Amino acid sequence: MSCPPLKITFLGTGTSSGVPMIGCDCSVCTSTDKKDNRLRSSILVESPNTTLVVDTGPDFRYQMLRENVRKLDAVLFTHPHKDHMAGLDDVKAYNYFQKKPIDLFADSLTEEALRRDFYYAFADTKYPGIPELNLHTITLEPFNVGDIPVIPILVWHMKMPVLGFRFGKFTYITDANKIEETEKNKIKGSDILVLNALRKKKHISHFTLDEAKEMVQELNIPTAYFTHISHKLGIQAEISDELPIGIHLAYDGLVLNIQ
Repeated sequence: MSCPPLKITFLGTGTSSGVPMIGCDCSVCTSTDKKDNRLRSSILVESPNTTLVVDTGPDFRYQMLRENVRKLDAVLFTHPHKDHMAGLDDVKAYNYFQKKPIDLFADSLTEEALRRDFYYAFADTKYPGIPELNLHTITLEPFNVGDIPVIPILVWHMKMPVLGFRFGKFTYITDANKIEETEKNKIKGSDILVLNALRKKKHISHFTLDEAKEMVQELNIPTAYFTHISHKLGIQAEISDELPIGIHLAYDGLVLNIQ
């Protein structure tokens, strides 16, 4: 199945604490540049017929309102950390207006966490107003969401397996510090790669800025955008000036059109 044209919107590009971070008065957290304000990481993927989001973090409700998203068909989850799933309850607004459940796609580890944290949505006895969800367990086998083909990519967040996703020539990966060779082959040939770059200093479970740059260059991807960014990375404008041609820092509200 060929991939239709896609519109990608960065709903959030921040790490788990967001930027600004509560209680911090560093130069990034007090910056007046809107691009230094980062909600928790998520993207909106739209084709002519299908609308999906990757992850529903704590800022999901506001992100949907900000981008005026009037239709939602599905949610794809990368992994079961709270900054990637805590906002799921708010899909109930789409249930109300669309009169149908929302399809969720998650691996078995994330499915277990969703069923635990949102137990009331999966209970045998349901009460009015709870989210209506169709949960699909996925592996590394490709699948389709409407007219959008999806290739899952396994990456590692220290010892936790995390899923990245390739949609046609666009690949999205967050919360990773290791990618095995077999999975790198799934990324190669992408026109655009989104990859996490937490900060400059070494981290136990995230790529640093240099490690992310090296990965992009190793995979020979012509255009890359870094996401899941901490206030410790630095000011958007200053870091952007340091990056090689073709590599950019993503920012909240950035839109890419993929043909």
